[in-house]
Amino acid sequence: MTTVNYETDIVAWANEQAWLVRNKKFDLLDFEHIAEEIEDVGKSEQRELASRIAVLLCHLLKWRFQPTHQGASWQATIKTQRERVKRRLNQTPSLKKCLQDSEWLADAWDDARDIAAKETGIPFEKFPEKCIWAIEEILSDCWFPQSFVIN
Repeated sequence: MTTVNYETDIVAWANEQAWLVRNKKFDLLDFEHIAEEIEDVGKSEQRELASRIAVLLCHLLKWRFQPTHQGASWQATIKTQRERVKRRLNQTPSLKKCLQDSEWLADAWDDARDIAAKETGIPFEKFPEKCIWAIEEILSDCWFPQSFVIN
């Protein structure tokens, strides 16, 4: 049995579990919580990718629907997010399947619409309901959406 409670201090618990593994004290491991933590690592990676994609999509939406506000700052954010998404995909290739998952992408799109609505003052409903670009365009270094002003 472990001496540190998972529910009380997860950092101390994790350190203790690592010590137990390194010292081959397998009979003392908290397997249930270890399994949860391992699963959470994957979920955390997916959440980070979704967050980066949402920020990227938000700026692409702003680029398209607020052409008078286009500038170096938005362009830099788009470039940075593209680079970070690609780096994450290179470091964790299994995340590429997320980009092909229509539900996952729809969630990121809704997050992007929400952020864009808050940042632009354009009502959420005015942005397209579904992603209007292919993932290849979204991640392409030189692609920017054509401008379109919402009335």
